[in-house]
Parts: sequence; structure tokens; C-alpha cells
Amino acid sequence: MAKGRKTEPKKRRTREHMIADLAVHHVEGHVLRAGYTMHRIVHDYGLDETIRTYNRSGESENGLIWLQIKATDHPHQARTEAALAVRVERRDLLHWVNELYPVILVIYDTTQDKAFWIHVQAYLGGGTIFELTRAGASVTVSVPLEQVIEREAIRKFRQLKVQAETLWKKGAPRKS
Repeated sequence: MAKGRKTEPKKRRTREHMIADLAVHHVEGHVLRAGYTMHRIVHDYGLDETIRTYNRSGESENGLIWLQIKATDHPHQARTEAALAVRVERRDLLHWVNELYPVILVIYDTTQDKAFWIHVQAYLGGGTIFELTRAGASVTVSVPLEQVIEREAIRKFRQLKVQAETLWKKGAPRKS
């Protein structure tokens, strides 16, 4: 390098990048132990990952499970319940509530090395959808601490997917 010439600073891997990858790694481990696969969405428009499920013979099943995974070093406890409070963009929630297949919001807490989840369509179908009519770009979502990401939770996501398909095939309005 020429004498006296300054170099531009290189791009850095931030803590935010590291914990995002740790969150995906954490969830994917449980997905793999449940016998399924997880796939990253390259062009992310509000959803990060999908889960593909397989039957007992190892054959790929129709449909998928959508995941939005968020990570934090500083989880915020909800004031009135045993839950983590997380801000989510209103436009994302409005999009997710209309998805046929389940959308699962996952919050990874680095301080506990645990991830918690909520089924977005069920959450909004429980009356919370009215929060979306208020002004503001984001909404606070409460993710219950009892809903821990583990193998059984991943299998529950598959049940939610099957229920959504069944209702869709019958032509019934979707219930969450």
C-alpha cells in the first residue's frame, strides 16, 4: 500500500448479525430433530424461513410453515402477563394474517438460549386484530413464555398446517 494512503473501514459482523444467526441455528436444530427441514428465504419481505414437513415414510408433504425469527440480547417482559413483548410492523401482521399456512413468530432470547413462539393467525384471530386499526407503524405482540421452541412445538406447527389445509379444501372460512 502506498505510504500515507488511508484504507476504508471494512464491513463488520455486528452483534445483531451474530444473534440473528444463532436464533436461526437454535430453531433449525429443533426442526431437524422433529424430522423436518428448514429453508431460508433469500429475498426476505417480512418472513425469514419456511419449514417443510415429511410423513412417516419420509415423503415430502404439501404446504409449508412460515417463520419470522427475531433475536434479542435484551428481552422485554410484557407488563400484564408471562410473555415477551416484541414490536412488529403493522404491515407485516396485516400480510401474515391472510396467509393460508401458519405464520409463526419466534423470539430468541440470547440470555436464556431459548426461543418462544406465537401462531400469528390465532393471536390476531383472538381479537388482537383490532389493534391493527390503530395508528402507528408497529404493534406490540405478546409472545407467551410457556410456548418454548422445542421438538413438540415444531410438531404442533405441522398440525396447524394440516388444519389450515383441511379448512381450505373444505372451502370453509379459515379459523385460527
